[in-house]
Amino acid sequence: MSDIIQLLPDHVANQIAAGEVVQRPASVVKELLENAIDAGATNIKLLLKDAGKTLIQVIDDGKGMSVTDARMCFERHATSKIKKAEDLFNLGTKGFRGEALASIAAIAHVELKTKEEHQELGTCIKIEGSKVISQDVINTAKGTSIAVKNLFYNIPARRNFLKSDTVETRHIVDEFLRVVLAHPNIAFLLHHNNNEVYHLKSTNLRKRIVAVFGTKMNEKLVPIDEQTDILNITGFVAKPEFSKRKRGEQFFFVNDRFIKSSYLNHAVVNAFDGLLEQGTHPSYFLYLKVPNHTIDINIHPTKTEIKFDNEKALYAMLRATVKHSLGQYSIAPVLDFERDATLDTSYHQTKNTSSASVPKVLVDPDFNPFKEAKQSEIRFPFKREQKNEQWESLYTSVLTSDDKQEELFTENEDKVQKTFQIQRKYVMSLIKSGVVLIHQSLAHQRILYEEFLESITVKEANSQQLLFPVKISFSSQEIEMIYTIKTELENAGFSFDEFTKDSVTIKGIPVSVTESKITIILEELLSDINLEVPDTSFSHFDVMAKSFAKTLAIKTGTKLSEKEQEALVNDLFSCKEPNISPFGKSTFKTLTLNEIDNLFNS
Repeated sequence: MSDIIQLLPDHVANQIAAGEVVQRPASVVKELLENAIDAGATNIKLLLKDAGKTLIQVIDDGKGMSVTDARMCFERHATSKIKKAEDLFNLGTKGFRGEALASIAAIAHVELKTKEEHQELGTCIKIEGSKVISQDVINTAKGTSIAVKNLFYNIPARRNFLKSDTVETRHIVDEFLRVVLAHPNIAFLLHHNNNEVYHLKSTNLRKRIVAVFGTKMNEKLVPIDEQTDILNITGFVAKPEFSKRKRGEQFFFVNDRFIKSSYLNHAVVNAFDGLLEQGTHPSYFLYLKVPNHTIDINIHPTKTEIKFDNEKALYAMLRATVKHSLGQYSIAPVLDFERDATLDTSYHQTKNTSSASVPKVLVDPDFNPFKEAKQSEIRFPFKREQKNEQWESLYTSVLTSDDKQEELFTENEDKVQKTFQIQRKYVMSLIKSGVVLIHQSLAHQRILYEEFLESITVKEANSQQLLFPVKISFSSQEIEMIYTIKTELENAGFSFDEFTKDSVTIKGIPVSVTESKITIILEELLSDINLEVPDTSFSHFDVMAKSFAKTLAIKTGTKLSEKEQEALVNDLFSCKEPNISPFGKSTFKTLTLNEIDNLFNS
């Protein structure tokens, strides 16, 4: 039998490695930004075209590379960050993956320009599909510029799996924000299709957070600062009243590296115990500093998950620190055993040392309990200030004729209750063949979904004008997203007055929406759109109608009157597709009399 095992060619091995390193354009952005930071850059520019599919270019003013390093950085397993295996467990840098640039060069057209500070001329290298096309000496600025063009040009199957430009841009912005929030001392610039998206100057952490998420974020933040032998915690948490329905503004950084940790997230949520509304999540920006040898960052390919040596201690310290800060800034109630007891008394009373005033009782001097009087002339010794209350009228129904009393207990067949609410979750309706059990929340979602979809796509929705326009703050990315769907929102009944870089003013809302829910609705909508946005315009309408329906539908635990129950049943079965919710779940189940009988006969 002939031998069948063989070594892969380098260009094939690089393409396979690229599958681990480069999942989408955002992966390239992450690698290049981290390399720029490790190079000591103070200014970093990120230029994109077509959500990174056509161009991803990162320009930095770091230390640059020599001619040899410029060529070596595209070789597999080449890195300047580690020299022996033990270095993997004591890493203080970000980009150290040996196959990163080699993998990127295997699936794109790459152009590298770099120059060290003490050199007069720099180096320009062009690579296509792992093959070096040219290497020249050029005149360029200090630092490095890497342009990645036509990503996945030689792997069309991978390119076809990429999502729409909107979705891919969102992933890139997510990676970009994780880097800029970890390094507020570095200036960043992000351009997409020649439009400036972010222009962030070198600043402190608080100002960087406000610059990213809008000026209103400043009033939401509560500072966190705790220094211990094994852990230093700094950063901010948002006040409980600004908690969100989604977990978009939750950031953990360990040694300036963004991580995801459900375990540490539980510690923060635990610190907010009793302060959050049900179904909401706290926002936080927390920076942990631990010794490098106490963590392992190699347990996940994207290095967003970390293994800690002493997780339980970190959990307890993080929870206690957040809870202490919330109490220190009067966000959460705290016990203070050294409180001055005089503080429990009002300042006015303490200063004047006057006793509390005695309430006056008005007595009727003409009252005589021994005087005979008719029932209608009965008087009481204490005068009532409200003279026209005529409370006796409450009892007139008891003094009516016997015929009227009998009507209270006579069952009227026309008023037999046909619907019943079960555990404030289901509505049971009687039908000839048995009963129908309706999930009230899912049924209401279906009703609202069809109403909104018809309003947005077929007829002009009714809008109610607000007496005072409402100004809502969002991040610049969210403002841009709202502006792109402005027409669809107006079709749904919203009316806008002004758009700024970090806020939007609303002067009209759909009739079915209350003013108090405007922010919640828009936040939910942006989150739903972020999950997936196909390119067709109808999909925008569909996502919007689903989001509105999910947010505004009655929730489990809501008590419904008999009329509300009947209206829900009638509206549901007037829908085009009453049997499923907008998200594919059953809205009702039918039980026939035979099925009910079988429950007792089995």
